[in-house]
Amino acid sequence: MNVLIVTTCPSGMASSYMAARVLEQAAEKQGWKVAVECHSQLAPVVSFTPAQIAEAELVLVAASGSTPDLSRFVGKPCFVDGIQPALNDPAAWLQQGAAQAGPLQPSPEQGASKPVRLVAITACPTGVAHTFMSAEALSETAKKLGYDIKVETQGSVGAQNALTAEDIAAADCVIVAADIDVNLARFNGKRLYRTGTGPALKKPQHTIETALSEARVWHQQNSGAAQGDEADKKEPGPYQHLLTGVSFMLPMVVAGGLIIALSFIFGIEAFKEEGTLAAALMQIGGGSAFALMIPVLSGYIAYSIADRPGIAPGMIGGMLASSLGAGFIGGIISGFLAGYCARLLARRVPMPKSLESLKPILIIPLFASLFTGLVMIYVVGGPVATIMAVMTDFLNNMGSANAVLLGVIIGAMMCFDMGGPVNKAAYAFSVGLLASQTYGPMAAAMAAGMVPALGMGIATFLARRKFNTNEQEAGKASFVLGLCFISEGAIPFAARDPLRVIPSCMAGGALTGALSMLFGAKLLAPHGGVFVLFIPNAIQQLGWYVLAITAGALLTGVVYSVLKRSDAQMLAPAASA
Repeated sequence: MNVLIVTTCPSGMASSYMAARVLEQAAEKQGWKVAVECHSQLAPVVSFTPAQIAEAELVLVAASGSTPDLSRFVGKPCFVDGIQPALNDPAAWLQQGAAQAGPLQPSPEQGASKPVRLVAITACPTGVAHTFMSAEALSETAKKLGYDIKVETQGSVGAQNALTAEDIAAADCVIVAADIDVNLARFNGKRLYRTGTGPALKKPQHTIETALSEARVWHQQNSGAAQGDEADKKEPGPYQHLLTGVSFMLPMVVAGGLIIALSFIFGIEAFKEEGTLAAALMQIGGGSAFALMIPVLSGYIAYSIADRPGIAPGMIGGMLASSLGAGFIGGIISGFLAGYCARLLARRVPMPKSLESLKPILIIPLFASLFTGLVMIYVVGGPVATIMAVMTDFLNNMGSANAVLLGVIIGAMMCFDMGGPVNKAAYAFSVGLLASQTYGPMAAAMAAGMVPALGMGIATFLARRKFNTNEQEAGKASFVLGLCFISEGAIPFAARDPLRVIPSCMAGGALTGALSMLFGAKLLAPHGGVFVLFIPNAIQQLGWYVLAITAGALLTGVVYSVLKRSDAQMLAPAASA
């Protein structure tokens, strides 16, 4: 007999997961062909396919609290009961369900009300993995819940699947899952909920349900009026402002680094000969692209804080930080100085209505630039330049022991939360050092960032029997994502088994980071994964660098393949409980 089992509980945690496992085990003992849909945060929801529903001869629902939407099972023999009786005696509960099931009738209100309509935006600093994976998670989950949704992705290639004015007008709620600042002016007057890409990716159902219950009407802030405490609480924090600056700086760094690497094809010092192609490439990459890194970082930090009026003072402050030798730390400081100064002028300085239009083009750029520039020259620039010089000298001349220690720290941070705040902090630090021609930490960061996804792919190959079919397929995809330097490929495994996956990944990442620094590997381009390996001179110590990545990925894969518990092993404690 083909049987479908649905389990759910209010918290979405242990009860639902345990009920799913014990009921599946009991049904198989009775010779039933069974499929289970478990609504729990301990495992991703795998919804029934239309073919499974069509073939089902019986649908059993163990639910605590509110009953899930069962409209897809209309006409099927269905039995709905509490989750606790199913846990107490699963075999008896199954027999009771088979005996008492009756055809599910459509509810009177079914089809009378229009479905919930959602629109969403996803955006992350690099505009690659989290942006698109969180969009996919929101889209798939909304469809399972019976909601209409359209998700705009603001990735590295610009906005895709852009929301139209009609989409926004028809939406019941707006979800903004972004780690960087995005323009919300078009959502003025709509119910809006803000979160990060991480929660949207890992807990999409919780994100959607929270948005529908907690979203508040968004009012675009007036540049000349002070806003209340509630509005201030909803604004992005300093961390998001920093990531916004990093996201705009990254394309500059990637392009500049690769062009510099191309100049090295003609020889490491060929660019010193004026008039040659190597010199032209170095002028484009090093003299222009890398020279703009810090001004762009500073300008877009200020933009995130104060919108367009912050760009001019932010870039001016960033250029001063660069010329004063204050490096990326000075650029970060100038960005925050310019941004908060510009915002203060916009919100707190009253102007006659006749002169209000002059604020964004004259008053704010003039006084914010003066303030930021003078503070950078007379207060911040000198001390920060000294700090940067000492740090750069230390990094370029440190012994093997210190290099290994730094590699361990960067590698472990890159693998701790796979695209989360700790990962991004290590990555931003490494990218920032490129401005001072310090390339070792960047090599360690990218190598370690490839380890989690590669390691999970290796683990599913080494211990194939411990992984179910879905996990095996996820392992193949994870391995490919790892090659592309997309750590997020390991997130499905970490979400299901964090206490084993995360330490395994951190061990491999620490080893890779340590070996990369020990071997003296240097990376000029901060992204690209395995594809950068084929660009001549983009990586120094290429063979040793590949060895470092391989060693860390193998360590992660072997450790997790040993620590991993199969579904059958996980069932044993649940059944005994």
